[in-house]
Amino acid sequence: MVTAPSTPLPSPFERYRHIVIEGPIGAGKTSLARRLAERFGAETVLEEPADNPFLERFYRDSRRYALPTQLFFLFQRVAQLRELAQRDLFAQAVVGDFLLDKDPLFARLTLDDDELRLYQNILASVQPQAPIPDLVICLQAQPDTLIERIRRRGIDMEASISETYLRALIDQYSRYFHDYDAAPLLIVNTERLNPVDSEDDFQTLVRHLAELRGRRSFFSVGQ
Repeated sequence: MVTAPSTPLPSPFERYRHIVIEGPIGAGKTSLARRLAERFGAETVLEEPADNPFLERFYRDSRRYALPTQLFFLFQRVAQLRELAQRDLFAQAVVGDFLLDKDPLFARLTLDDDELRLYQNILASVQPQAPIPDLVICLQAQPDTLIERIRRRGIDMEASISETYLRALIDQYSRYFHDYDAAPLLIVNTERLNPVDSEDDFQTLVRHLAELRGRRSFFSVGQ
């Protein structure tokens, strides 16, 4: 008996040369960006939290280390996007795990009024003309689900993050992407979809990308 060959998985980069995966901590954005890049031969532009010398201290004492943590990430992201702006996106597909436009979300959540004004002045002076993605995929899940994922993965520095901060951050993400319209947006509910660890779920999501129409859509799977 001859088994029929499986249908080839369509590359999302045939339609979208520059994809950004977004979502709050615990959503799986970096892991999914890496998986897409590995499967389809795209380059990555990823956040590098391990390089931020203030981040662990921020999780332990957010009030004291909020500003240096925020500014380090800002300059890091600006440098990455300046490099991206010089690439030929038609020659090489790119997938990233952050939007610079979202950076002020953290600032508003963690900085006091004087620090926020300073941050806004610095942002206005250094912000590059970042390439607009062809598609943004925002991963979301219920706060309890995201918090459980964060606890389960057991990253030492994340053990100090307060649940209050996490819930506030998740709420800010929801509000931000509720009004987002700078690029086509797909919101993916990951409560019952695990495209990072499940090959079937990964293929389900990738095939859905080939069927997208319009600038804004929502994708979820049933129980």
